Amino acid sequence: MHKQNTKQGLKARLDHMFTDREFFMRSHGQVRFLTLSATLQKRVFYSVAAALAAWMLITLAMMINQLTVTGERMALAQKEAAVNSTESRVASYKASIDDVAADLKQRQDVLDAMTEQFVGEQPAAADATAQKQDDGQMSENTRKISAAFPEATHLAKLEARQIMFARRLTSAANQRTEQAAAAIRKFGLNPDKLSKNSMDSMGGPFIPFFKGKNQQMHPTLERLNLALVRMEALERTLIAIPSGQPSSTGMVSSSYGYRRDPFTGGGAMHSGMDFKGPRGQPILAAAGGKVTHAGWKSGYGKTVEITHGNGLLTRYAHLSQIGVTNGQKIEQGIQLGAMGSTGRSTGSHLHFEVRLNGAAINPRPFLEANTDVLKVKAIARQRAKSPKRAESGTGRG
Repeated sequence: MHKQNTKQGLKARLDHMFTDREFFMRSHGQVRFLTLSATLQKRVFYSVAAALAAWMLITLAMMINQLTVTGERMALAQKEAAVNSTESRVASYKASIDDVAADLKQRQDVLDAMTEQFVGEQPAAADATAQKQDDGQMSENTRKISAAFPEATHLAKLEARQIMFARRLTSAANQRTEQAAAAIRKFGLNPDKLSKNSMDSMGGPFIPFFKGKNQQMHPTLERLNLALVRMEALERTLIAIPSGQPSSTGMVSSSYGYRRDPFTGGGAMHSGMDFKGPRGQPILAAAGGKVTHAGWKSGYGKTVEITHGNGLLTRYAHLSQIGVTNGQKIEQGIQLGAMGSTGRSTGSHLHFEVRLNGAAINPRPFLEANTDVLKVKAIARQRAKSPKRAESGTGRG
């Protein structure tokens, strides 16, 4: 009863606020009347109120998201500061120098494994330079520990060197990540979405790297690991993007987009680019990947499709011959077949498509990548082919 009375009272106040209003205007001796009904006033009021409420909700959601991200970063920074604090490290050394030595050896194993897997073998000169720089930048923690426990001086120096090396490696990984991300953007693609697709699919049995009871990774190494994983994901994404020319002929007979259909004369959507050339002209893979179709395809004739990962696929159609098989893994520049005029075709040419998550996109940005982008991609490809990395693998199942 009380709620009903309250509701009726609120309605009465709103009715009192929004009443029919009349305005009159005089112009050149004529009087005109303008009426604003109560219903119209209420609609305008409710619309403005709804818009303000939606804006406030969106702003609140963005603030919550920003606070969450900031909180996670601060938590990791605080965790790292706590582990690296003088009091924590002194207590650790005091408890057992042997345990600390074992811990540092495990950490060094992790650094060595990460360096070989993601970077490759470091030159001896670079290692000597790094050691000299680290010795000159011994932390305050190391000096205090050395003063308190002279027998632990060499361990404290080793720890300081490891932390400095991990931080420099993290900085280098972040720089390479930004270079790869910038190169991917120049292809007109979103690096965050593409790298997320590659990082979503991971698994395999749990085989602990650390031995003993302590399975926790040092915060500095945790930060380094995150930076290296993102770097590798973006570089592998960049390598998978098609950028090689599918044919040495430079004559484009039909571009991507709207065109007049060569058979019916009506308007049609052309989902790729046509390269005109003689029958038998070699057709090359625009990027490395796996052959997922090698055979006849309705409308396309003899066709080869290569899946490059992260939702990217290239299609080579109207071939006279096919030189690869389903399931075959290939590298960029490998000959897939020969140019022809099979399927729905008016003459010898290559129909080349690039598809992202099943939808055709314009191939031109991929074929017209500038020299800087191709250089970054070439460096990433060379690192991926490093013998050390090939032996160690990526650590994913």
